[in-house]
Amino acid sequence: MTDAARAGTFQLGDRPVTRMGYGAMQLAGPHVFGPPKDHDQAIAVLRAVVESGITHIDTSDFYGPHVTNRLIAEALHLYRDDLTIVTKIGAKRGADGSWNVAQSAAELESAVHDNLRNLKLDALDVVNLRLMFDVSKPTEGDIEPQMTALAELQRKGLVKHIGVSNVTAAQVTQAQGIAKIVCVQNMYNLAQRADDALIDSTAKAGIAYVPFFPLGGFSPLQSDALSKTASQLDATPMQVALAWLLRRSPNILLIPGTSSVAHLEQNIATVDLDLPPDAMATLDGIGAAAK
Repeated sequence: MTDAARAGTFQLGDRPVTRMGYGAMQLAGPHVFGPPKDHDQAIAVLRAVVESGITHIDTSDFYGPHVTNRLIAEALHLYRDDLTIVTKIGAKRGADGSWNVAQSAAELESAVHDNLRNLKLDALDVVNLRLMFDVSKPTEGDIEPQMTALAELQRKGLVKHIGVSNVTAAQVTQAQGIAKIVCVQNMYNLAQRADDALIDSTAKAGIAYVPFFPLGGFSPLQSDALSKTASQLDATPMQVALAWLLRRSPNILLIPGTSSVAHLEQNIATVDLDLPPDAMATLDGIGAAAK
């Protein structure tokens, strides 16, 4: 069994994927804009990802823009049969690197075609509708127009499966009334646990939950508690935070990103990190204190 596969798999649409995945965002330049600092290293990281047994890569054509998808295609096309590439649409980049909302039907269709072209695919495995109302906290709002547009692209055969990102529980329910939802991608970590109930409900429904910013939003005191636990376990804080997420629920899929092969190996080693009861109690307490 490969290293990444030891964390087990979860069904993402019609595909079982390794729960330890890879996020490609950090392969782009500073602030996710422009080309990578080291092109050859970026290619090496992507090839190491699949060699490790990871079968889930998360990306978007607005990373760069176009940079990470073109790197993925250069490094990995023709793709392995067991590899699932998940992308997201709903934003576009300005010439100054700004992040701008792009959620009209025409903009969503254009984004799907950009992803297809740059990934060299005829159909996208999974597309997340990324809402950009507030990246740090989902904001309620009607998403029927965007979901209807994405469902039409699915009907045309350009998109196989649909997910939603940066959404509230009510928006997940609304989306499910328009198309089958296979994954939810929201901010969630030890300290930011507003989605506890959503994780449990998606688990019951067989929907994958993909947390982003696994170390985002920590207070100094919370960071200190995490660092002390990591030191006791002879691990890094990032490894402990990822290990806790793997333990939190079987439907959680991880997509830690890195532009370093050595850091990739550290992330994958998380699957073998044992969290004893006292460590779990300390880590659980970080989230409880934040509520």
